[in-house]
Amino acid sequence: MSDFLNQNVYATAAVWMTLATLGAFLALRLKLAAALVEIVLGMLAGNLIALHTNTWIDFIAGFGSIMLTFLAGAEIDPKVLREQARPAAAIGAISFFVPFLAAWAYAWFGLHWTADASKIAGIAMSTTSVAVVYAVMLETGLASRKFGQLILAGCFVTDLGTVIALGLMFANFNAWLFALVAVIPISMFIVPRILPAIFAAVDGKVSEPGLRLMYAIILVLAGLATISRSEGVLPAYFLGLACAGFLFSHRDVARRLRALTLSFLTPFYFIKAGTIVSFAQVVAGFWAIVAFFCVKVGAKIIGVWPVTRAFRYSPRDTSYLTLMMATGLTFGTISSLYGYQHGYITQAQYTALVTVVILTALIPTLIAQALFHPHEQLAADPELEEESVGVP
Repeated sequence: MSDFLNQNVYATAAVWMTLATLGAFLALRLKLAAALVEIVLGMLAGNLIALHTNTWIDFIAGFGSIMLTFLAGAEIDPKVLREQARPAAAIGAISFFVPFLAAWAYAWFGLHWTADASKIAGIAMSTTSVAVVYAVMLETGLASRKFGQLILAGCFVTDLGTVIALGLMFANFNAWLFALVAVIPISMFIVPRILPAIFAAVDGKVSEPGLRLMYAIILVLAGLATISRSEGVLPAYFLGLACAGFLFSHRDVARRLRALTLSFLTPFYFIKAGTIVSFAQVVAGFWAIVAFFCVKVGAKIIGVWPVTRAFRYSPRDTSYLTLMMATGLTFGTISSLYGYQHGYITQAQYTALVTVVILTALIPTLIAQALFHPHEQLAADPELEEESVGVP
């Protein structure tokens, strides 16, 4: 099967797109994040039919992760982020640092992983899942409430720490890195200011010159990050944050960006991430997976719960927010795959980390929805105006 696919590029593309399509329909049916289903399908295909990547799939998958990171940066309304700055910063910061330190310590002292592998473990376990949390917020009606926006803002701060850590911990401090550090704030200042005029000038053009310009800018920044031995998602996240206001005021542009990214690019990324997971190594590393899961969720609870209570939320709402912050998927997978592709972790270590990421996308979400759903917040918290709700 794999030999046939290697010899026929269209057959290879057909298999990958069929898996992507199946993942979308299953996600709708099961009411799960599409990314989670795509990873599982990739795991099945990688283990049962030996599906693996090639050069062009690697490019599409890599560009998908960069665009997904850009959209994640643009997920939070800047107005809401400013209003929720104090609690979001406190909750998000503790949500990153405590699990990072706990997972790093367990990998280094408990499992005797290398220094780089331990850092990858800490980064992967520190994340939250904007994809999972945002989907839950929409389904429950919390996305349009201040409490839901607080959760999303906290996720944003946590993942900001993840992206910065991933970009800087493994960077080669050279002239290119200093150039990247200089270019990122310049692009954050200039790009959002020129986009409105450009899109107004080319509005309605089928060739989408405005979107092409955005892709070109994102790829230039990703290329500069790669040359500097950093990670392409780092400038994409900051640029997404800077462009959030533009995308909130130009909903059709945001919709088109999201449609291309989620329908074509990111399925290749998540399916690829799943193909690297080995079922045999899941069984062999079962207890390490259980331990990492307990370390991550336990650290999130120990860190986030008391901080959230300090802002006078009820125990029920605090528990719900804490479990949402304990989810993981997108950036946990991105950091794990980055570590594997750059030789910082082995396939067995990658399998353990990604399996934990998948489990944290499911178990904390199910517990939060079943036991701690914040019905009082839906009843008492006034609905935000439409323009303050997340990018469609």
